[in-house]
Amino acid sequence: MSEIKFEITKKIGTLSTSSSGWAKELNLISWNDREPKYDLRDWSADHEKMGKGVTLSKEELSALRALLNDIEA
Repeated sequence: MSEIKFEITKKIGTLSTSSSGWAKELNLISWNDREPKYDLRDWSADHEKMGKGVTLSKEELSALRALLNDIEA
């Protein structure tokens, strides 16, 4: 299996951190030298390991933001 290449081009923020040190982060990431996309997933403290996540285009992130703004919390 080929290795997945990634580069965190911008760290946007951390949503939470578990007791094990893994953090759920929103970042702008370039996967395999492609255009960076918004990415939400768990990362180990050293960013060497990652959990499953979701990658969004700018348009998808804007649509998600609109949906979240409509939620009454």
